[in-house]
Amino acid sequence: MLTLPPTVRIFLAPGATDMRKSFDGLSASAKQVIRKDPLSGHVFVFCNRRRHIIKVLLWDGSGFWVFAKRLERGTFAWPSMSEPVEMRSEELSLLLGGIDLCRTRRRRWFDRRPTGTA
Repeated sequence: MLTLPPTVRIFLAPGATDMRKSFDGLSASAKQVIRKDPLSGHVFVFCNRRRHIIKVLLWDGSGFWVFAKRLERGTFAWPSMSEPVEMRSEELSLLLGGIDLCRTRRRRWFDRRPTGTA
């Protein structure tokens, strides 16, 4: 389980990523595919074509971390998208835990948008 501060942004790469990539390859994918600086301290998440492996890339200020999870059975509910997607840490936990985010919805009472009243 990853515990991330609320200031960290999480980006999912669209499509499939070659899971033979490690630090340098995933860093290059963060630059080219997600179009963000991998040295920003944000989290970058990649999935393979069969959707049974996920890799997470994180820069901590002194070096890169690569976290990987491979499912022995089943697949991740990786969203179909053509552009990178930003998500919250709670959503990443759900995705890694096997929850299909496309079939869930956020309750109406939980809205982070400003109400416009002072």
